[in-house]
Amino acid sequence: MATKIYIVYYSTWGHVATLAEEMKKGADSVPGVEVTVWRVPETLPEEVLGKMHAAPGREDHPVITASQLAEADGILFGFPTRFGMMAAQMKAFFDSTGGLWQAQSLSGKPAGVFFATGTQGGGQETTALTAVTQLTHHGMLFVPVGYTHGAGMFAMDEVKGGSPYGAGTFAGADGSRVPSDAELALAAHQGKYFAGIAKKLKAV
Repeated sequence: MATKIYIVYYSTWGHVATLAEEMKKGADSVPGVEVTVWRVPETLPEEVLGKMHAAPGREDHPVITASQLAEADGILFGFPTRFGMMAAQMKAFFDSTGGLWQAQSLSGKPAGVFFATGTQGGGQETTALTAVTQLTHHGMLFVPVGYTHGAGMFAMDEVKGGSPYGAGTFAGADGSRVPSDAELALAAHQGKYFAGIAKKLKAV
């Protein structure tokens, strides 16, 4: 049976959705892996989203329910930051997983994270660190990307998001910046790396 990888995200301006697509490309390159990209439910009314100039939800990415997480062999969670932590929409989704937590339905499953921040000091590490608490209570196995992407992660010649915790991008304070080639490359690598780990764990 194929190893099921779920990429579950929330995206305001589309940056995290773009990273999710790159993650999928990377994970799809691993034989025997089946990848599905999902988005979590929106919690803000359309009027507020319009004032924020939020990107419309990707119709090709269905909205996931908490119970569907148990179907996956491994899950990558993506979200923008809000004051150094995950956006409230993703936190609300995690808050809806109480039944899974009580049954420990996600225990032992590998999980990773990726993210977008507005600025360089906006939470590229704290957003990931604070997300680990969600995974810990579910008994999930946090799989960071580390420095497995190689020399590019040490390069200082351009501004780029991402860290050993996971792929990342900078949106800019107004959301006008788009993910760079280096950021997309790290996302694709993380998808491939994570899928490989999940596949090995399923075979154990």
